[in-house]
This record gives sequence, structure tokens and C-alpha cells, in this order.
Amino acid sequence: MSSLRGKRIVLGVCGGIAAYKAAALCSKLTQAGADVRVIMTKSAVQFVAPLTFQTLSRHDVYVDTFDEKDASVVAHIDLADHADLFVIAPATANLIGKLALGLGDDMLSTTLLATTAPLFIAPAMNVHMYENAAVMKNMETLRQRGVRFIEPGVGQLACGYVGRGRLEEPEAILAALERYAGGAQLLAGRKVLITAGGTVERIDPVRFLTNDSSGRMGFAIAETARRMGAEVTLVAGRTEGPLPGGVNVIRVQSAQDMLEAVLAEAGSSDIIVKAAAVADYRPAMKADQKIKKSEHTMTLELVKNPDILQTLGSRKKDGQVLVGFAAETERLEEHAMDKLVRKNCDLLVANDVSKPGSGFGTETNEVRIFDRNGNVEALPLLHKLEVAERLLELAAARLRRSEAAEPPLEGS
Repeated sequence: MSSLRGKRIVLGVCGGIAAYKAAALCSKLTQAGADVRVIMTKSAVQFVAPLTFQTLSRHDVYVDTFDEKDASVVAHIDLADHADLFVIAPATANLIGKLALGLGDDMLSTTLLATTAPLFIAPAMNVHMYENAAVMKNMETLRQRGVRFIEPGVGQLACGYVGRGRLEEPEAILAALERYAGGAQLLAGRKVLITAGGTVERIDPVRFLTNDSSGRMGFAIAETARRMGAEVTLVAGRTEGPLPGGVNVIRVQSAQDMLEAVLAEAGSSDIIVKAAAVADYRPAMKADQKIKKSEHTMTLELVKNPDILQTLGSRKKDGQVLVGFAAETERLEEHAMDKLVRKNCDLLVANDVSKPGSGFGTETNEVRIFDRNGNVEALPLLHKLEVAERLLELAAARLRRSEAAEPPLEGS
């Protein structure tokens, strides 16, 4: 049974010769059991008649913002709220540009501004248009907002050029949507423990030591684990931005606070992901009152904090999957493998924080994932939600393999 059965999908169709493939995609989505609603741009109807999509989807097709078919609702808001998934195929450079700028001047772009559903974009255009700096920048802007792109293929284009720009085949688009929807139950019944953000080590009541971690990577993992059906506990230090919904949040400050909170939850967790940036040291003494400035210099004595990841590794129970993170600036693989072995991790996610878009405080990350055999997977620069999806897929697969390898209980 397809993971798209019962899903409400809005399919946006832009003007281009590849619009004929959108008809095949609509048919495949409907056959997979999805409830498909189609929005076409006025240019799209020059290539494929709305009647084609109406017949395939068994629903009215929307083209004009002002053509309200049901007086009880506002059509573009109703469609935006209706969607479990939103896919644009084909997506033109014009639509991508409007979405990046937040413009809404037709039925499709207005509905896109109103939806909160996960958005997949499958571009199709001339190779030089696709590689145009403005188009690339607009796509990067959308990636940073969490939009997922189904990259175009390379081949003969309708304009006569050969290169990247042809709409991905309907079967591949369907498969991408099924993979995403299928993740909804990947961690059903599992308990996932995640740490996020930086810790705060107090010097006095008004000063502290911390780091640049925003918690966004940990938040993305927590949000994705919840979507995959897990019961999620998030131990969060100093963070930026709104907390993910639907998860149990435990707020902490110091490394010691985080250690205690994590150990209280670790025993019942199937997967532990330590994405927090924990301070390695803390002040030896914390002043009860604000330290007044006196001399030109001040010496601050620091002592080592407990190593949370190493503690978890030493206490890891059979079948539990432990995932660590390593933020590096040099010799990434060497440092990552050393940390993985020393701290008894199953997976280690390493990133070079000196690279643009891969450091603290960004919406994107470029990572390499290691296990004891070395590099498992190298991910390009992706939105952190996409990194989280792949990481949790790998962790879930390890969990299943571990359980499959367990000997049967005596007498069973």
C-alpha cells in the first residue's frame, strides 16, 4: 500500500512543455490513493487543458483566483489548509522567483503564500535559465526556508539544448513523495532523546560562558522524529527561535544540568541524538554577586565539565543507537572517527563550521556521517530538516538491524 494513500496533495502546474508530465504525475498520485487537487497557472492551460486534470483527479481545477466555486469558503485559503503535501511540477523560473520574494499575483502563488504544508518543487526550464545566478539564488533562498527540490534531469530539452533542466520523470517525483510520506511511521512506538543548543556556565549573576549554537539542528531532528511517529524528549539549553511542537521539552542551563536531565531519560530511549554544543569548561568558582571591575586584567580559572556523550557511550544499553555531533574546522574525518570510537557512538555527524552555510545559526548544514567502518554518507548543503530526515533514517535502520540480530528468547 502506498504511503500516500489518504494524503491530501495539492499539485501546482506551471506553464511549460513539461506540463504534460504533470498529467501523468496527477494520474499516478490518484492511483496511489491520494486526494489530489490541481491549481494551474494561466500559462499552463496553454499547454494542457484543465479538463485533463479534472478527469484525472476527479476534482475541479483552479486557475483564476476570483473563480470561487464554493461560496462557503475562500478557495485559495481552503486549498492551502487542505494540503498535507504541496508539489509544484513543473515549476518555472518565474514561479520560483515569485515564491522567493513572497509575491502572490495568481491562484497558485497566492495559495502557496497561505499554505503551511511541506513543499516540493520540481523545476523545468532551459539549462541556461536553470543555471542563471538569480534563479540559483532564489532556489537557495527557498531551500533555507525548508522547501525541498526534486532536481531536474539532464538530457535533450524541448528548446533543442542538451543539459540540466528537464522535469524529473513522474515515477521519480512520486517516489520522492512516497519516501517523505513513508517516514511518518518510521519511528512509531520509539522513544527518541535529543539535546540541542549551547550550555550556559555562570561566572556571576550577570555574566556567563557559552557558544554560538542556536539549537536549530537539534530542533530539526526533534521535529522530524515527531513527524516519523516517535515519542520525543528534547533537552534544550540556550537556543534561538521557537521550540518544535508536540515534543516533551526539558529546559536546562549548565552542562551539569543537561547531564542530569539526559541521564534521567536515557535508559528508556531507543535513539539518543546529542546535537547540543556543551561547554567543555566552566568557572571553578561562581560569584554570588556581580564581579566589579578593578584591575586591567582578570584571571578566570576554569575546570572541565562532565563529558555527556562519553558518559552516554559508557552506559549505552544493547540495541540503543547513540548519535554524536562534531563541529570541526580542520581534519574533519580524523577528528570525527577519533570521537566516535572514544565515545562509543554508533553514528557521528561531523560538519566543518568554517564553511559558509554550515556553521552555527544557519538554516542549512553540510555534513558527513560516520560509523566505525568510516564514512557512511556525505550530504551536500541541505536544509537542516533534510539532514535530520536522512540521519534518522540511518538511525532507524540500525535499530531494526540490531533487533533483527538479537537471539530469540529462551522457550520461544
